[in-house]
Amino acid sequence: MADDRFSQLTNNRYSQERSCGIAQTECQSLRIFIEEKVGLASCNELDSASSCLGHESLCPIPDQTITTCKLIKSARLMEDFLELAKDNTEKDLETCGVLGAFLEKGTFYVTTLIIPKQESTSNSCQAVNEEEIFAIQNDRSLFPVGWIHTHPSQSCFMSSIDLHTQYSYQVMVPEAFAIVVAPTDNSRSYGIFRVSDPSGMSVLKECQEKGSQFHSHKEPVSGSPIYEHCTHVYKNSNLRFEIFDLR
Repeated sequence: MADDRFSQLTNNRYSQERSCGIAQTECQSLRIFIEEKVGLASCNELDSASSCLGHESLCPIPDQTITTCKLIKSARLMEDFLELAKDNTEKDLETCGVLGAFLEKGTFYVTTLIIPKQESTSNSCQAVNEEEIFAIQNDRSLFPVGWIHTHPSQSCFMSSIDLHTQYSYQVMVPEAFAIVVAPTDNSRSYGIFRVSDPSGMSVLKECQEKGSQFHSHKEPVSGSPIYEHCTHVYKNSNLRFEIFDLR
């Protein structure tokens, strides 16, 4: 199953029209953090990401579409990312990264964070040299299961540009998710989101305002929100985890 999905993804990836703000560059600096490698974690060792948010979901009536695979991430992912983003955050600049995972027995294991060279402002982040992200992912047979970025001085939410980026990920991998880290938001310091499927995905597919300009979206006809909190992402404190800082 994993080989079939990865082959299909590789064949289709370069033909996708992508509005992602995520890309990559030459490997000038490589930082690797490796935790103790463990086997498959059982469900009772995992904590639901949604239960750690400490607030109610944005989607009281979520879409009925259920993703086929759950995802497991390192418990220290966001802490390590915030440390890497610290200099930018202090300057009120966004930082972004790409998450890679391998698929085994119906579960995605998020083992890789790639921090590309990037052009940032206080409310945007555009990575460059995206082909090198693909090189790392392809070399390790990783699925692009999501991305992470900071809102250094804003609240924790998905902007219109964020939604188009996330849409691109979910077109490639339906289980893909987005992490928004907002260190100055006292009510919610982070969120793990996805575009609602099919409602939100349909709205974004039809949207003509793609690009780098912020814009509004129409409400899904189903009445559900355009994006929602993930309920299929879990954390494991013992999962092996690598960081490639390419800046």
